[in-house]
Amino acid sequence: MVSAVFHSPPAALPAEPGATPARPAAAGVASPAEVRKQAAAEPAAAKRPPRDWAAVSRNFWMAVLPPLCGLGLLIGAWSLVSAATGKSIPTPLETWAQALDIFSNPFYRNGPNDQGVGWNVLMSLERVAVGFGLAALVGIPAGFVIGRFNFLSRMFNPLISLLRPVSPLAWLPIGLLVFKGANPAAIWTIFICSIWPMIINTAVGVQRVPQDYMNVARVLNLSEWKIATKILFPAVLPYMLTGVRLAVGTAWLVIVAAEMLTGGVGIGFWVWDEWNNLNVKNIIIAIFVIGIVGLALEFALIKLATAFTFEEVKA
Repeated sequence: MVSAVFHSPPAALPAEPGATPARPAAAGVASPAEVRKQAAAEPAAAKRPPRDWAAVSRNFWMAVLPPLCGLGLLIGAWSLVSAATGKSIPTPLETWAQALDIFSNPFYRNGPNDQGVGWNVLMSLERVAVGFGLAALVGIPAGFVIGRFNFLSRMFNPLISLLRPVSPLAWLPIGLLVFKGANPAAIWTIFICSIWPMIINTAVGVQRVPQDYMNVARVLNLSEWKIATKILFPAVLPYMLTGVRLAVGTAWLVIVAAEMLTGGVGIGFWVWDEWNNLNVKNIIIAIFVIGIVGLALEFALIKLATAFTFEEVKA
């Protein structure tokens, strides 16, 4: 007679105090711990979609190749003009060698009228900053007021239309007469040419604020200060920054011509002084410096305007 021996299952260990009892996993379903182990075991590369290297290469060359072609076209045309004029216009290679010499020490000083190109650029930027800053302090509040009140808009629009087309350099003699100095006259010229874009763009932005916003302000009985700071300013900011960008570009164009006429230290005076010395290489270098600085100012303000411009979300 065979006796069967039955083994009883081992008794479960007592759980630690405060521990949550583990639930048995259903048949065919992995437990959370197993899922975590499998996710950790998978390589990171398997989680990412494969990179389209053909598209990356195509985007890279589309970003790099067109500017290089444009630069090559400029250098080629420059070389042809230099050869056609008997090298009265220096070649790109000669100009490059001269530029290396100039920028090896751009901040030298050998007297009030003999300073490096770095000091001349900084002085021009200082004049632009002062004239532009004064124009912003006057033009932006004036644009808010003109755009906000219809009577003032009808009052000032004819004056703005009359004075805006006047060449900025036509205001330079008035500045020399009033301020009795070349430096304040140049700043005055920057001021008068920078103020119009900021007034016009700010006023247009105020006039394009939805009427529903103003109706809500009237219902809430908001003061003019609250309307200007809480409603108008956020809505007008993109227009205002566009006016600022246009004003800075105009100011940088005008300062070069103004400094040619007034003299002193500045990139415009440096160009004119090099012309008097018949140093064409330095004139061409100054043209590139003016363009690069203007491009940097434009790029910085575009980035600033983009940061404060919000697109409407379509439902």
